[in-house]
Amino acid sequence: MRIGVDLGGTKIEIVALDDAGRTLVRRRVPTPAYDYDAIVRAIAQLVEDVEDELATRASVGVATPGSARGVRGVMQNANSTILIGKPLGRDLSERLGREVRIANDANCFALSEAVDGAASSASRIFGVILGTGVGGGIAIERRVIEGLNGIAGEWGHNPLPWPRPSELPGPACYCGKRGCIETFLSGPALARDHLAHGGPASDAKALAQAAATGNLAAAATLERYVDRLARALATVINVLDPDAVVLGGGLSNLELLYDELPVRLPAYIFCAAPRTPVLRAAHGDSSGVRGAAWLWNGDGAQKWSPR
Repeated sequence: MRIGVDLGGTKIEIVALDDAGRTLVRRRVPTPAYDYDAIVRAIAQLVEDVEDELATRASVGVATPGSARGVRGVMQNANSTILIGKPLGRDLSERLGREVRIANDANCFALSEAVDGAASSASRIFGVILGTGVGGGIAIERRVIEGLNGIAGEWGHNPLPWPRPSELPGPACYCGKRGCIETFLSGPALARDHLAHGGPASDAKALAQAAATGNLAAAATLERYVDRLARALATVINVLDPDAVVLGGGLSNLELLYDELPVRLPAYIFCAAPRTPVLRAAHGDSSGVRGAAWLWNGDGAQKWSPR
């Protein structure tokens, strides 16, 4: 049995899978706000409760915002800022008395879809999270690729490619730069762009519904969004040339992405006839927690053992 934990800003989710990937237990609890020690205790308690319920000891993988770096494995780049600078993997390992594997939540998403999801037949995939933020993860031969600095796949903090004059210098990003892909392609960015062009406050679902009924302003906002997404994905495809791109996060539910991206991508990819499929995640918002459980499939994740 394997256990996966997805540490989010508002909830902690746990899942127990058998060796065939069937869900044995799944539950969620609120994330303790701004209390690092309480977060460690909550994760450990969830693991212990699930193991007691199933009367067995399991491997433990954890999906986290940000990533671990350095010898001590302190967290970096986490939008849950209470984690930054903390040795989460080591603390969880000490608390549970066993090895724990951790990886960025977007990497876990990519791994999940590579193991038994939308891209299970692909050897190299790029997993995309389009939600409150914009994240990315790489899985090759069903192994997470973290990179020397623990930031492989972090496409959201590169500049939007081939910017139009109206897109310069770009919105300010929390990372301290301007014009990051995340500032154009996140859910809040989509809503902000619609407002900036005279539309009412709307989320992605409302914009799609309005565009479907002939609202020209909503259609124009979505047109800008899809073109920006095509440009941003093309740069990743030009570098990584994955067998598949898998979309997750709330904005991945926009149906037009799967119709429009295959049409728009060829204009930006350095290839005469690109064949890269863009797929919808098979496991939806459970992909990250499932991927955390699958971290024990290979050696791509950070590992922490008790002293």
